[in-house]
Amino acid sequence: MAPPPHALVIPYPAQGHVIPLLELAHALVDRGFTVTFANSEFNHRRVVAAAAMSESSTLLGRGVRLVAVPDGMEPGEDRNNLVRLTLLMAEHMAPRVEDLIRRSSDDGGAEGGPITCVVADYNVGAWALDVARRTGVRSAAIWPASAAVLASLLSIDKLVQDKIIDPQDGSALAQGTFQLSVDMPVMQTSQLAWNCIGNHDGQEALFRYLVGGIRAVDKCDFVLCNSFHGAEPATFARFPRIVPVGPLLTGERRGSGSKTAVVGHFWRPEDDACMSWLDAQAAMSVVYVAFGSFTMFDTRQFRELALGLELSGRPFLWVVRPDIVLGGDVHDYPDGFLDRVRATGRGMVVAWSPQQRVLSHPSVACFVSHCGWNSTMEGVRNGVPFLAWPYFADQFVNQGYICDVWKVGLRAEADGSGVITKEHIAGRVEELMSDASMRERVEAMKKAALESINRGGSSLSNFDMFVDAMKA
Repeated sequence: MAPPPHALVIPYPAQGHVIPLLELAHALVDRGFTVTFANSEFNHRRVVAAAAMSESSTLLGRGVRLVAVPDGMEPGEDRNNLVRLTLLMAEHMAPRVEDLIRRSSDDGGAEGGPITCVVADYNVGAWALDVARRTGVRSAAIWPASAAVLASLLSIDKLVQDKIIDPQDGSALAQGTFQLSVDMPVMQTSQLAWNCIGNHDGQEALFRYLVGGIRAVDKCDFVLCNSFHGAEPATFARFPRIVPVGPLLTGERRGSGSKTAVVGHFWRPEDDACMSWLDAQAAMSVVYVAFGSFTMFDTRQFRELALGLELSGRPFLWVVRPDIVLGGDVHDYPDGFLDRVRATGRGMVVAWSPQQRVLSHPSVACFVSHCGWNSTMEGVRNGVPFLAWPYFADQFVNQGYICDVWKVGLRAEADGSGVITKEHIAGRVEELMSDASMRERVEAMKKAALESINRGGSSLSNFDMFVDAMKA
């Protein structure tokens, strides 16, 4: 009897990429695949350690073989330097992944049999798809962000031709806006994703790397996207090669019995504490505040956010990562803030949360978010309006979708000194809480999102088509 199809799934080594690709891996297992999940060594250790401290330890490897591959960085190096990390991956991960594929044909079925296809995060770059081609297996690129941002990458030649970006490093030649087609979102030239990663050292090399990725994607079998047709119809019409299969249920899988377990997280979510506190709050009353895995604040802005939440007078659940404040792991809260929060019981501060479970809780009324795409899709699929506060990369385009296209959120806007003030934060929260028409719009988006992934939905049909092709 022939072994089942065997997919090698390769995420980009960042939290917002590992989570959706691990969900994709589990979805393939659900459809009869064996899956090998090739994480960087650094992130492999973090995922396994976080899972070991929660109920997801037994679920994590169920049907998915986790392997670790060196990313080329030294143990103490800053992996938030995405330019250096991205460039080193091609040199250090590619030969090891190629060896993994070739050895899978000789293992006698001990590790799931021969690898038959590669599903690589588009952001990993050309090398993963080139390895698939050299080893003779099928390949797919998965884009775990908005189709509009992927479309901007696929349109680099046109952006150069139209003199919007510099052909050498992709930088904006002038400040302004453009559209890839009349029905697609308006984009700022200064906010193209490759120009907003926080570190301009190596910008030219990174841009060449991205251009190489476009050429490789032209030769792969599928380009999947964690979005849905109702969210970006104009983009999918203009770029039919991009296949929507989302929104993926990121970071959560059904465990034993009725319990759910979080998978792929770098930090251990404070599940019981979060959910117990939410259970004690009134329906549609809580402000949920979370800024993903990369956002960092200076002390002034961090304090202003704390005071803004307090000033709002609303109960809040605030996720404060250990490394969220620039310059160290000390959180310099305003004087007496934590004591007041504890005394009133009106707020809760945690290091990490089970976000999907939080956003689906009936007490949550709005989401103060960095506009990462996973968070955007999670907010939409749970019908929660946003206070949109982007930090870098694609998050500015996502803010445009939230505030201008879907109209399911409000912008957080800085004052003349570059600070988003406590008064502004509290005022925006109150606007969100009282806007019935916005609530109707986000509920309509929720309905469209859920329809897309249910039986007969476009995203589910697309994923089934992709699975059948990879099995053939």
